[in-house]
Amino acid sequence: MKNTAKTAVLLAGLSGFFLFIGATLGGTTGMFIALIAAFAMIGFSYWKSDALAIRSARAVPADEAQFPQYYEIMRDLTQRADMPMPRLYITPDPQPNAFATGRNPDNAVIAVTAGLLQYLSWDEVRGVLAHELAHVKNRDILIGSVAAAIATAITFIANIAQFALIFGGGNNRDRNPLADLAMIIVAPIAAALLQMAISRSREFQADRSAAQLIGDGEPLARALEKISSGAAQMPMKVNPAQEQMYIANPLGPSQVAGNLFRTHPPMEERIRRLRSGEWQSALG
Repeated sequence: MKNTAKTAVLLAGLSGFFLFIGATLGGTTGMFIALIAAFAMIGFSYWKSDALAIRSARAVPADEAQFPQYYEIMRDLTQRADMPMPRLYITPDPQPNAFATGRNPDNAVIAVTAGLLQYLSWDEVRGVLAHELAHVKNRDILIGSVAAAIATAITFIANIAQFALIFGGGNNRDRNPLADLAMIIVAPIAAALLQMAISRSREFQADRSAAQLIGDGEPLARALEKISSGAAQMPMKVNPAQEQMYIANPLGPSQVAGNLFRTHPPMEERIRRLRSGEWQSALG
């Protein structure tokens, strides 16, 4: 409940900030344009996120005859969670990693890399699949898509405002060009910070839900150790805009100081929480 409330507050803050930007830079008309842009981007992201993610990752449907344990584990997890069976995919990447996508549980996709199946035991793979299934059940794909779409829209509006300020902003004496310039610079940064905070919160929640689903946090903790090591040794070439959908940052360890600009929580903290048994507190 704490993570859910935090996500709701962050998402509301991101949405409110978006409308504030539109109203500040363009008044009522600007806010209306901002709303249209937001709905358009959210709608596109909602309907096309799975196809874009699959294509970008070069993922192909997993053959059940070739990967029977992959299907067996997922059938067991979906029965435990009382959820539909997602479509299962495999990407050719040697780095151990995984992601989930799809607009809802009935249209979900879970993909694992070839490296994940090569370097992890099936018990560890089970922990990873439980984590990805938790993302689907918690509607994190939709939440993440909405947050990304709003953040992108804010950046888009800021870019338009920048051009307007350069080529015509000086003609409006009622406006302060320095204040507008500050808003143009600060807005995309603030939007990115809120989006990344939402992503980190949902990762903690998916870890917790996964441990609750299988009744043990250790398999996922061991998997995260191996995935972290693999990501450091063989970074994956992915669009930075899609890094948040993976269980661990596929680009390798973040070089950013602190956590504000990270899409994933510190791996050490995720592993600590799984092994400390904190996930059991919500079981009653």
